[in-house]
Amino acid sequence: MRIAEFIPEERIACAVKAASKKRVLEVLSALLATASPRLEEREIFDRLMARERLGSTGLGHGVAIPHSRMAGLERELGALVRLVEPVDFDAADEQKVDLLVALLVPDQSTREHLEILAQLAEMLRDPTFRERLRRSDSPEAVHRLLEDWDRAHPPRRAAAPGG
Repeated sequence: MRIAEFIPEERIACAVKAASKKRVLEVLSALLATASPRLEEREIFDRLMARERLGSTGLGHGVAIPHSRMAGLERELGALVRLVEPVDFDAADEQKVDLLVALLVPDQSTREHLEILAQLAEMLRDPTFRERLRRSDSPEAVHRLLEDWDRAHPPRRAAAPGG
């Protein structure tokens, strides 16, 4: 799946002020909940917090990918937030986080979940791309960067059995 497809402009927020991991997850939950009237912010928040309790989703280099599976979803949903000031996210490298991409996937989408996480991790580990995200001042500019990334990095298809 292409990243720009599951992170549309309306679920991108730039220059967000949040003083804590909890507050950032609330912001991400609110953005994700806009994808469908059936989604509830509180349920999304509870899922993301439960995942964080298992271990931080902070990747390092100021980046985190909070994620969870969720019953009732029909497709993958993402949101992206760029913070004004980084917050402590218990990342392994002990750096505070200012770029976050949240991901929700349908409960049964185990393989897809892992593939998307791998795509996001690859994108967010690229230092040049991270800096471009940090300099982007609007959801439109961020979404254009995601589209550019997708064009330059088409999703890998799993090899067919025996192939």
